[in-house]
Amino acid sequence: MLSVKNIAKKLPDGRPLLKDISFEVKKGEFVGIIGESGVGKTVLLRCINGLTIPDTGEIIISSNNTHQKINGKKGKELRSLQRYIGMIFQGSNLVKRLSVIENVLTGRLGRINPLRSLFYGFTDEEVDTALNALEKVSIQHLAARRAETLSGGEMQRVAIARALFQEPQILLADEPIANLDPKNTELVLEHLLPLKKEMAIMGVFHSPQIVRDYCTRAIALKDGVVFYDGRPDISSSILEQIYGNEFAVQPVSVA
Repeated sequence: MLSVKNIAKKLPDGRPLLKDISFEVKKGEFVGIIGESGVGKTVLLRCINGLTIPDTGEIIISSNNTHQKINGKKGKELRSLQRYIGMIFQGSNLVKRLSVIENVLTGRLGRINPLRSLFYGFTDEEVDTALNALEKVSIQHLAARRAETLSGGEMQRVAIARALFQEPQILLADEPIANLDPKNTELVLEHLLPLKKEMAIMGVFHSPQIVRDYCTRAIALKDGVVFYDGRPDISSSILEQIYGNEFAVQPVSVA
């Protein structure tokens, strides 16, 4: 479904951030990406969805026995491939003045005629599909509310629904529980977890214990490469190598 092959990316000052990153992710997996602050976790996600262009390497999306490279694509061709990749940003990235249902409907703007998208002209079928996406995260009752009136946890669940409305094959989540209290953290994760039955999920998380509790696989970045790729229940000795001085202050589980 997703193949990342030998990805490298330098910082603007020329220092290498990602040096040689390779892995594959398939439907049914919930992969937690961990590592020290500044190691390049978010940059890696942005490379995968085409928002950042890697210096070298390939990112290949596979669908219906076809394999297409996303990096290097531009304009309409890039947007066409991005339809397969849903993205949940840190802080939800909602349009606060719009209603919940309108925010969800914007998740498919790349799939419809630009004139329709300009005037938010959505069909009854599209609205029903958007409501179904909201139902999956248990907030369909908030469909008419303005996004600015929601709590942080509710906003993140709208962001998940917006990504689901896009009907992706891969869902990327960049620190989806950052700044949430324990109750909302658990709610967001509990709604993400069953989605792996429909797609592949990759999420950046600060807490290795969250990855252990919710993910099916962990990938750790260190010094620009994949330092660990395997079971999410990582031993303390390996975690200490991954995090170095940050290991002693890692967040604990929400349980």
